[in-house]
Order: sequence, then structure tokens, then C-alpha cells
Amino acid sequence: MSGMLRQIPLYLIGLRILLAPVLLLMYAFNVESLWYGIVLGVGLLSDVFDGILARKLGIATEKLRSLDSTADTIFYLGVFLVAVLKHPQLLMPFWLPLTCFFLLEIGRHVFDQVKFGRSAAYHMWSAKAWGLFLFAGFTEILVFEVAGIGFLGAVTLGILTNLEGLWASIILREWQHDVPTIYHAFVLNRQRS
Repeated sequence: MSGMLRQIPLYLIGLRILLAPVLLLMYAFNVESLWYGIVLGVGLLSDVFDGILARKLGIATEKLRSLDSTADTIFYLGVFLVAVLKHPQLLMPFWLPLTCFFLLEIGRHVFDQVKFGRSAAYHMWSAKAWGLFLFAGFTEILVFEVAGIGFLGAVTLGILTNLEGLWASIILREWQHDVPTIYHAFVLNRQRS
């Protein structure tokens, strides 16, 4: 039982990866809007509890934390793709901030690959707040068919989170996981000097 219990965080990460194609199938079969909210809720809860359980079980390794970040990216790319397919007119007013966000996201991953040889897995507090806004923003679009303050907050916080992550990558001398804030990045650098 103990071995199975230790696998739960990995199962939750895998579930989030699988939810991306599930969302696309839901779109293909024209599923009721309420189901999008349920899938978004499951994705959010799996993201919250995989980290909590991994820390409590003492298995929050570099590899698991990196996989968690990859699962988040895959899940929300699936969510975004469904939003584009289902309600492109709702996203059009946000084309400029969305473009800035995607350029920052891609630029940050490229920078991390060049500097560290892999993507960052900081799991910053701003990224946790961003996850809540992503849930709210995409629930607005996919369930209520509006793009309001939740989606604007998600895009804005996505830009700010990426700027904080890029700043941390610039500051840090070596790859590091679980860096809660930019302040912590400065502290880590001082400790390694």
C-alpha cells in the first residue's frame, strides 16, 4: 500500500496530461459547457494536490517537479486550444497581451534551455496564483461564454509570472527547482557565492 500511495502524485500529474486530449474530444463531440468546468476543476485540484502529497510523502524530487511543470503546460495548452476552437471571438480582444504572453513563455523556455540545459521548475507563488486565475478565466470562456476580468487577470498574471521566472533564470547561476519568489532567487545566489 505504501508504494501505491507514493505513486499518487505521479498519477495526478498523468491525469492532468490526459485531460488535454479529453478536452479536445469533448469539443469534437460538442459536449455541454458544464463539463468543461468539471474538467477544469479536476485539472486544478490535481495540480494542487500532486504537490501537497509529494511534499508530505517526501518524494518532491527534481524529476517529479519538472514533470509537474510539463503537465501544467500540456493541460493549459489543451484548454487554450479548445477555447480558440470554441470561442475565437472572445479571445480576439486579447490578441496583443496573449502575443506578449506567448513570446515571453517561449523566450523563457529557450533561455532556460540555453543556460541550464532544461526548463525551469520554480513553482513560484505567483505561478500558483496564476493557476487560480487560469481556472477562473477559462471557466468564464468555456462554461459561461464570456471573457471578462478572470481571463484578463489570467493573461496579465501569466505575463508577470513569466517575467519573474525569467528574472530568476537570469539571476540564478545554476538550475534550481522550487524557488518561491524572486527574493528567494537572490538569497540562493548569495548562499552559493
